Amino acid sequence: MSQETNGRGVVEAAGALVWRERDGRLELPVVHRPRYKDWSWPKGKLDPGELLPTAAVREVAEEIGEQVVLGVPLPSLRYTTSDGRTKRVHYWAARCATDDDGAAVAVRPPVAQAPMEEIDDVVWVSAATAADLLTRRADRAPLEALLTLWERGRLATSAVVVARHGRAQRRSAWKGGEETRPLTGQGRAQAKALVPVLAAYGVAEIVTSPWERCLRTVVPYAERTGLPVRTVDALTEAAFKEDPGKSAHVVDELLHEPRNVVLSTHRPVLRAVMDAVGECTRRWTIGALPERDPWLRTGEALVAHVTGSGAAARVVAVERHRGAANGD
Repeated sequence: MSQETNGRGVVEAAGALVWRERDGRLELPVVHRPRYKDWSWPKGKLDPGELLPTAAVREVAEEIGEQVVLGVPLPSLRYTTSDGRTKRVHYWAARCATDDDGAAVAVRPPVAQAPMEEIDDVVWVSAATAADLLTRRADRAPLEALLTLWERGRLATSAVVVARHGRAQRRSAWKGGEETRPLTGQGRAQAKALVPVLAAYGVAEIVTSPWERCLRTVVPYAERTGLPVRTVDALTEAAFKEDPGKSAHVVDELLHEPRNVVLSTHRPVLRAVMDAVGECTRRWTIGALPERDPWLRTGEALVAHVTGSGAAARVVAVERHRGAANGD
């Protein structure tokens, strides 16, 4: 959702439960809102045209003064506000950004600290104390989910982001080779809209098919962050048609040596991508993979949250995001 309210009048908001470990226990920040006289998680409404992950990292930065990197999605909350509107708050687990996340953090717009009349206190407390402090009982639901992930060793994750290239010129209208078929104006807008999504998940590596439409989908992020772009021939449509196993191998490597990375490729190749991600999922994986072609729409990204490495790598959760520039 890219607006503060959707077509049914639901107010959309986003936030995060930021976690850290101290002496073998979890600590999280809770904020006090003097207007409502309550303690809650850092969160807030979406700005016009803003995406949920972008709003989550912005609101956290405004309210607790920390840049964060999003992890696993947590249960959202839905309730009726005092003026009778329905509000839906989307939550993620999140960690504080480190120097390794510098490229992603640098492309985020600057944020101003929330004024005292909005947030007048921030305290880092144990999970048990947070549960006691929270004014709304319902706010304990995302905390309980986060604790379950932590107890089962699934809270610390890396994000493998799979992006289908933005909308390209039609094959029938392009006189050049397939490898040079460019993005349309909408496709270029989709590529720009992908930048804040990748930044929210701390993407620090860029891998793509060398064909024009895939490459140009991640170029805006590369230009903003200064990160190098690694092109892989095995991710092209032609290479996939010749040997699908090579495409799957690229994805397997990214999943089993997890780091925050984006992979940009073509619709036909997504079959191998989804199969590879599916092999790493379990019955307890949060979210569901797309099950049929075209797998992802143009300009859409699938985020696979991976814990462990090597043979122990597992996809803890999957989610999908598409920017406000998408209009089909």
